[in-house]
Amino acid sequence: MITSILMLIAVFTQSCHVGRYFYWNFADANDFKKFPSVEIKAGSGVFNFDQPGKNYKLSIPLDYQIENEEQELLDFLENHQTLAFLIIRNDTILFEEYFSDYEDSSIIPSFSVSKVFVSALTGIAIEEGFIKSTNQAITDFIPELLENDSAFAEISIEDLLNMRSGIKFNEGYANPFADMAKYYYGRKLTHYISKLKIARPPDEEYEYISVNSLLLAMIIERSTNKPLNEYLTQKIWQPLGMEFDATWSIDSKKARQIKAFCCINARARDFAKFGRLYLNKGSWNEQQILPATWVEKSMTIINDSYDSQGYTYTYHWRVKEDGAIFAKGVLGQYIYVDPKKNVVIVRMGKKSSDLVWADFFEKLCEGL
Repeated sequence: MITSILMLIAVFTQSCHVGRYFYWNFADANDFKKFPSVEIKAGSGVFNFDQPGKNYKLSIPLDYQIENEEQELLDFLENHQTLAFLIIRNDTILFEEYFSDYEDSSIIPSFSVSKVFVSALTGIAIEEGFIKSTNQAITDFIPELLENDSAFAEISIEDLLNMRSGIKFNEGYANPFADMAKYYYGRKLTHYISKLKIARPPDEEYEYISVNSLLLAMIIERSTNKPLNEYLTQKIWQPLGMEFDATWSIDSKKARQIKAFCCINARARDFAKFGRLYLNKGSWNEQQILPATWVEKSMTIINDSYDSQGYTYTYHWRVKEDGAIFAKGVLGQYIYVDPKKNVVIVRMGKKSSDLVWADFFEKLCEGL
């Protein structure tokens, strides 16, 4: 009896994204092991941040201290389900700690932090002339969308970047029957794309939906005629001197469509280097990797888009009124860039712990 049940579960898990949802349940820090992936290769030259040898002494911001209790930053981070935490200022690591048996070489999935890499690659593809501009219609690259609705021709790349496409999509993470579960656990992403429909005209309102990032990735691949992981390797990963190889999860070994809305699996220091690229306006050791105008636009409030925590949204980044920007993943994965303090913060976790981490980072930076 037990054997039969296990066999049924195995078949259901393999054949249906709903089955895989129930089998694996909510996303976790081991998700990079669950899905097939493609490589992102590091180059021969490695960029290293300066390391003073010990952590800079930091206090927990007053707003986060527990009354009548002394709490160290290390305890605070561990109690809030953190796996890796780095603070880098002026290219020097002020603070670096790992938890739950993780270390600097541990692979950590970035989840939606990956979206800002897709944004950067979009800017590079435009700079290189593969895409005319952000105003170009997405159906110039994905004409099959027109088979469902001619209104797809009204959606621009800019609309995808700002999550204002008007595409009908249920982002619910806790619903096994929502579109997000199908796209995350499913194995036929290009097939799902062919079934998309329109909910409203583009640029009417902000709605965070991961399918926008997937469509951007398809546009990059089709315009450059390169797999997304290879374009990332060539244009960002190797030029930035990433220390380790990384991977990008795909839907299946057969279809091999990169899950560009999530799923770059890498190490904390290498994610910090991507933050440094934006801190330096797209320049890396006197080489302009990313157009400075693209970085400037990405770090500017350009519309009335606000996420669930009230942060404005531009080109897949959250943009704060004080000039800082951050990328955010579902388990509290963050790349936080504060130009005024010349600081990059990376936080990778196994849960977000319902903490408004961007506010916590802001308060930490005030103390530097």
